[in-house]
Amino acid sequence: MQYLENMLQTVKDSNPHEQEFHQAVEEVLTSLTPILKENDVYQHNAIVERLVEPERQIMFRVPWLDDKGNVQVNRGFRIEFSSSLGPYKGGLRFHPSVNLSVVKFLGFEQVLKNALTGLPLGGAKGGADFDPKGKSDHEIMRFCHSFMTELYRHIGAQTDVPAGDIGVGEREIGYLFGQYKRITNQYNGVLTGKPTLLGGSSLRVEATGYGIAYFLSAMLDAKNDSLKGKRCLVSGAGNVALYLMEKLSQFDAIILTCSDSKGTLYCEDGLDVELIKHLKKEQGAALRDYLNEHPQAEYIPVSQYPKDGHQVWHFNGDIALPCATQNEITKKDAQALVDNGCKIVCEGANMPTTAEAHAIFQKHDVYLGPSKAANAGGVATSQFEMAQNASLQTWRPQQVDEKLQQVMKNIFDRVSATAKRYSSEDDLSLGANIAGFERVAQAMLKQGVV
Repeated sequence: MQYLENMLQTVKDSNPHEQEFHQAVEEVLTSLTPILKENDVYQHNAIVERLVEPERQIMFRVPWLDDKGNVQVNRGFRIEFSSSLGPYKGGLRFHPSVNLSVVKFLGFEQVLKNALTGLPLGGAKGGADFDPKGKSDHEIMRFCHSFMTELYRHIGAQTDVPAGDIGVGEREIGYLFGQYKRITNQYNGVLTGKPTLLGGSSLRVEATGYGIAYFLSAMLDAKNDSLKGKRCLVSGAGNVALYLMEKLSQFDAIILTCSDSKGTLYCEDGLDVELIKHLKKEQGAALRDYLNEHPQAEYIPVSQYPKDGHQVWHFNGDIALPCATQNEITKKDAQALVDNGCKIVCEGANMPTTAEAHAIFQKHDVYLGPSKAANAGGVATSQFEMAQNASLQTWRPQQVDEKLQQVMKNIFDRVSATAKRYSSEDDLSLGANIAGFERVAQAMLKQGVV
């Protein structure tokens, strides 16, 4: 569709060198042709033009003192992309790779992801090019306090509610919350992912991983199949991957792999998920240490990975679950998965599959669960935390889990039904993009030109 091609070129011209943002926008825009042809009101009201332009982009300096008394400076970001459906909502990422392009792609994805939940949430994302690894607790605290000293003026319980992401866990959220409370003299739900002692929700840490498993289960249910006995390839070893593996094990799936920044762990007979959780969560150990108790497993260091690929995706498995970072499944990886008989991919990380890899999956009819649908359990549970904070209540873990399961089932049903309406019920990527767009677009129309 020429209109969408022109829009994509405009985005590239207006946001030069922002490759991740270009990729995210292109992936969505190429899906919207059917709905724009069906209803020209979106084009006439410049919905796409407004959707790809953030409502507000905030960049700021974050100065802080290291333990040696030296002044360090990082760059902070908050991209408030859309408030059409509710207050801005999305995580903060602390990682050296954070830049404007990464934050904008994450914020754009977050708008549609939050829309798919059916909950009253807008979309945003933020973070800093700060690396918590190798820093002391005092250094992390000082950085978080400095970061919040600028960010506080842009957020609020009914305005913008950040959460955690890569490099931002309960410790960092606690420090950020403490500084917000100190500056504003308000104890409210301005951040989610807080420690439970500070008003955090039960299962918030587990929610993204559990939600992916629930979404994947719904995908299989639609095919009259189940997770029992399925051999799963998982990347990553953070909260998302760990709790996904935990829930997959409860569904009697077999976990063959996981990975960290140094290498990949593989066991043909299945990994001991509880041991991996113990190593990573309680001991802060490396995956390689797993071999001390299970010498029959293999550990493949990054130096031995295939060129232009990730070792995880070069083993035989039924289901691939990328949970590490963006663009981790390359064209070469996708072809290896197809050649090894993998028929299902469910994305746990945000945009973990390159455009070339997506094309290979489509060509070979791989059943793909897109990240903006599959990993929405985290933000859904963040909204549960907001609701608990606003009502001064605490929900039991079972309540949260039941609500999470229902939200993920609703997301799958919404995405699948939309896909069937416009293409094929198996084209969940198209279904997610159109369903998310439609909900945001309708809200924008009702609010006028804002």
